[in-house]
Amino acid sequence: MRVVLNDEALDLAEGTTLGQLLVTLEQDKPGVAVALNQQVVARSQWGEQQLTPNDNITLFHAIAGG
Repeated sequence: MRVVLNDEALDLAEGTTLGQLLVTLEQDKPGVAVALNQQVVARSQWGEQQLTPNDNITLFHAIAGG
């Protein structure tokens, strides 16, 4: 299935979860936030959030500063 990750098309296996994708991308670490179809997904839900064709995923990285 095809999803869009930060404006780039990405092909994934059917049944992939958001958590699996983030582990594969090595993005399952502190300071990362995720929006799925413009809705922020709580970290506690990443492992069970099933991805579907044409989902739009946006990764955010927290940046310290002032």
